[in-house]
Amino acid sequence: MKELWVFNGAMARFPSALFSSLGDAESWIRRNKLTGVLTKYPVDKSAYDWAVENDFFIPKEGKQKSSDFIGGFTCAAMEHYHYENGNKE
Repeated sequence: MKELWVFNGAMARFPSALFSSLGDAESWIRRNKLTGVLTKYPVDKSAYDWAVENDFFIPKEGKQKSSDFIGGFTCAAMEHYHYENGNKE
């Protein structure tokens, strides 16, 4: 599976960086003493589709299949790490 590491700062509304390797992402986070979450996302697949295909999420209601729900979907089962002032928590 192709993947990217996406960094979202603690107060950011949108991602601030994308990396092809965990090591590069963590170096950047440490160097800039950042606080936020780094998450591994599949390329060419939504978080929603990934979660459904891997049985991490099963839509049970009609609203869970709506465009608003799918467009805002995130999945805690995706590999992710939390950082505080550049340090992994």
